[in-house]
Amino acid sequence: MSSEQQNAGNPEKQILKPQGESSDTSSAYLDLGKPDLSKPNSSKPNASKPDLDKPSFRLQKSQKENLQIVAIALALAVIIRLFIAEPRFIPSDSMVPTLLIGDRLVIEKISYRFHPPTLGDIVVFEPPQQLQIYGYAPDKAFIKRVIGTPGDIVQVKQGEVYLNSQPLTEPYTAEPPDYEMEPVQVPPNQLFVMGDNRNNSNDSHVWGFLPQENVIGRAVFRFFPIDRIGRVKFAPDQPESPYPSESQPIS
Repeated sequence: MSSEQQNAGNPEKQILKPQGESSDTSSAYLDLGKPDLSKPNSSKPNASKPDLDKPSFRLQKSQKENLQIVAIALALAVIIRLFIAEPRFIPSDSMVPTLLIGDRLVIEKISYRFHPPTLGDIVVFEPPQQLQIYGYAPDKAFIKRVIGTPGDIVQVKQGEVYLNSQPLTEPYTAEPPDYEMEPVQVPPNQLFVMGDNRNNSNDSHVWGFLPQENVIGRAVFRFFPIDRIGRVKFAPDQPESPYPSESQPIS
């Protein structure tokens, strides 16, 4: 008896094959072989890298760099304006002839962090409380010249300003003062300030002393108009201070 006849009689030993399939079992499997790693796998998405040479990429990079530069410049401008220096515009004639209407100045803020204002400094300041009572806004800046510092005695008589009993030589004023002022002593942490246009200046001879804490900075440089550009002096022909080198003791 053949093996096929024996298997036919035994159902458990029967092997079912698809119709028309060869009895060679090796043909029932695909020969996949080893993967060819040298060829790209087309079944995965192509994770392409950005083309650094494309104009659109270069434009985006340039715009990002420009924004960074602008941000840094703005930050520096804010820091410089708050702590180092700031530009100011002269709106009135109270400092004529030293400063004219329309002059643009650089106001430096560093030096007064190390020492108080000195005689002859041209200072920019916030209005003191006595001026705010009369309606001046706290952010409205004034500019005047320091005539007296703490302990000094200031007096105006016979067309001259006296500092500690000595008349000041003031070639920077528009004209001699046409008013009189009794001697006053500058209190601690205060200043006595006046405009160079003596008869057209709202200054300490009108409203009193200026707290040093109100001082924003001092005028050091005029950058406009071009024909008068340069350092702010006591007077065009007198860069030296006209103030006494030593204050007299107060009796």
